[in-house]
Amino acid sequence: MRIDRFLHCIRLVKSRTLAQSVIEAGHVRVDGRRIEKPSEEVRTGSIVALPLHDGVRILKVLELPQRRGPAAEARACYQELGIDEQGAPS
Repeated sequence: MRIDRFLHCIRLVKSRTLAQSVIEAGHVRVDGRRIEKPSEEVRTGSIVALPLHDGVRILKVLELPQRRGPAAEARACYQELGIDEQGAPS
């Protein structure tokens, strides 16, 4: 699934256009690799890191959403990972 569509479907951004602008700015990483194109693929098991609001969110993809559904359905598609004191995922 495209990373821009994934971020939109799991309700982290309000539109795919907004997701595309964050990605093209070079702030998103998938499995530690900087992503610059909205067409890059994300798969089950991938680790996605991106800046949102006033912090960095690190997510593990549990499953790929079929649609942009309710928030509860979207939250079931990813797991929020914590950050330890050194800044690495715990």
